[in-house]
Amino acid sequence: MNTHKKLTLSEFRREAGIPLILAHRLISWGEIEAERTVDGTWQIAEKEVEKIKKLLANPRAKIKYFLRALGPGIITGASDDDPSGIGTYSSVGAKFGFSILWMAAWLLPIMLAVQEVCARIGVITNRGLAGVLLKHYRKKIVLGIVILLIIANVVNIGADIGAMAASLTMLTSLNFYLAAIFFAVLIILVEIFVQYHLYAKILKWLAFSVLAYVIAGIMIHPDWRTVIKEAFIPEIYFNKDFIFAMIAVFGTSITPYLFFWQASEEVEENKMVGFKKGNSRIMHNRIRTMRTDVSAGMVLANVVFFFIVLTTAQVLFRNGITEIDSAEKAALALRPFAGDWAYFLFALGIIGTGLLAVPVLAGSGAYAISELMKWKEGLELKFSRAKGFYLIIVVSILVGLALNFFHINPILALYYSAFLNGLIALPLLVAIMIVGNDPKIMGAETHPRWVKIFGWAAVVFMTLSLLSVIILFMF
Repeated sequence: MNTHKKLTLSEFRREAGIPLILAHRLISWGEIEAERTVDGTWQIAEKEVEKIKKLLANPRAKIKYFLRALGPGIITGASDDDPSGIGTYSSVGAKFGFSILWMAAWLLPIMLAVQEVCARIGVITNRGLAGVLLKHYRKKIVLGIVILLIIANVVNIGADIGAMAASLTMLTSLNFYLAAIFFAVLIILVEIFVQYHLYAKILKWLAFSVLAYVIAGIMIHPDWRTVIKEAFIPEIYFNKDFIFAMIAVFGTSITPYLFFWQASEEVEENKMVGFKKGNSRIMHNRIRTMRTDVSAGMVLANVVFFFIVLTTAQVLFRNGITEIDSAEKAALALRPFAGDWAYFLFALGIIGTGLLAVPVLAGSGAYAISELMKWKEGLELKFSRAKGFYLIIVVSILVGLALNFFHINPILALYYSAFLNGLIALPLLVAIMIVGNDPKIMGAETHPRWVKIFGWAAVVFMTLSLLSVIILFMF
């Protein structure tokens, strides 16, 4: 090997057999010696290839470094499976069994396309989604969308805090209201006083709490032949309940708050990695690392969705328990049939995903409002520099907390919140597909063909579902 030969970043990662996102991170962590050239690209000595191959020779080390390298995409994906999402998936799994399992496989390419659109807009424009929409649509229209977003977010926050508190009460017998207040205060303090570069690490490792549902699904020993058959062959019943459930699942899986969060966190990530527009090669590499990150997050979200429906369908639906009105009740219902460990993992997963999702829900609304109001925003800023931004976060969490003291029916709140998310998602999807394909905004980085196909497929699917509901409710 010529130790003096210099490799580009792309050449280095191919020689080392690692993803581009990991190659970038290894440089920033000081594991790779690299030189920045005048045009902003990296030059790496060929000897570094063997060094990294030795470092990552152990598969466990490779997985560890890869997981450490992932950024906002994995946070976005895991927060998609928040306690309210778990409640929705548990409800449809218990009510309809395996008949809705196919949506996991069929929604995956749509989820990948939609989140890439949002991430790409954030990377290229270096603006959050609300800021980009403001440049192309009337402020009243964007404000209307943001208000609906915050209403849905606050309902979700309330449901998530309630589910976390109920789960902690089940596991420890702590008073429900004290548990709810504890979680709300904890999240507010951490979100305000921990800067983004540290906060992102906390959220990223919390993201893996969702794997509790994969473990629980494997522990119940499902009939895998039936599962595989149902997972890929669509089964649709044209009645109000089933179509409404499909929209609720769509609104939970492809949810507007993740659109805003993903775009804004890519802007935060640009700051962290020192990314600036200009060089096409650097731009191309940044897009590729983003895609790896987003893909990992969406695959994780989709796998968890699949296993929650699988678990509740296999255990609850098959035992005649078809009405589940919350995520924590799903955990309780599992206990007699699936055992203490499945119950414990299901309940513990609710707490972990809630700690991840509530900050994302509150943060997405804060980013959107701050861009509309031209306030300073960002989780890397101190409270004194972004008071309006952080006050939106605080108020959203406190109002969500307050909902738990009014004894609102949790499944009604969750289901209608998911349905509202589905309604908001439709005009937003149309807007981001148009914006993301505009060369005046995106330059050469407009939608790839596969993103166009599946992004517009999401619009068509949502439109047909909403029309079906209207027709079914009318007749």
